[in-house]
Amino acid sequence: MKGSRKVKLMLRGMMGLVAVAVFFLTVLPAMAQEDLKPQILVDQALATLNEFVGEKDMEWFKNHLSESKGILIIPQLLKAGFIFGGSGGRGVVLVRDPKTGQWSQPGFYSLGSVKFGLLIGAESASVIVQVRTQRGLESLYGTSFKLGGDCSIAAGPVGVGAAAKGVTADLVSFSRAQGAYAGLSLDGSMVKVNEDYDKAYYGKEVRPVDIFVKKDVSNPGSAKLRKALKNAEKGK
Repeated sequence: MKGSRKVKLMLRGMMGLVAVAVFFLTVLPAMAQEDLKPQILVDQALATLNEFVGEKDMEWFKNHLSESKGILIIPQLLKAGFIFGGSGGRGVVLVRDPKTGQWSQPGFYSLGSVKFGLLIGAESASVIVQVRTQRGLESLYGTSFKLGGDCSIAAGPVGVGAAAKGVTADLVSFSRAQGAYAGLSLDGSMVKVNEDYDKAYYGKEVRPVDIFVKKDVSNPGSAKLRKALKNAEKGK
């Protein structure tokens, strides 16, 4: 009897060690991978911004960046479907302080919509949206808003010497795609705060107002993106 008890205790101990090993080998790496996703998105946003700034056709975008109240960068917007197409992607928002000219820490957002039309095949595009008005800026402080509904959106002027005659929308969008791309429209899309990414990036639950207005949180991983925005204003 005593021998069998010892065997049982040894087996329980071994099972406990196995459980601990599984936790460290599988659960912790998975948690770490989830924490890395927001930083990967920030790095992708930096690459997207650099691509836009390097384009000659984005002259208006660069010249008016310093007038923006904020910016939404979506590194990859996927649109797929035949006749009935759906699009979506994740992005980051940074708000510009009008007094200091400094750009805020990033807030994370998800964009999704359903479109009807002759959209054949799958398409991918990078999108940057300049926030031009106070109304557009305040829409970002809520948990979600509809483009073209809660605030107006229009395609931005593209090309060397492009002028923005008649552009009075709250938000102005610019897109860049590989290969042929037609019919991209953000009008009617829903933009929602990505609370999971915000929490993973800052280590606690935060609201957009905590990031953009109160400035209660920070992450050094956003430094390069914020600096790139400042340099883009100066034409660097």
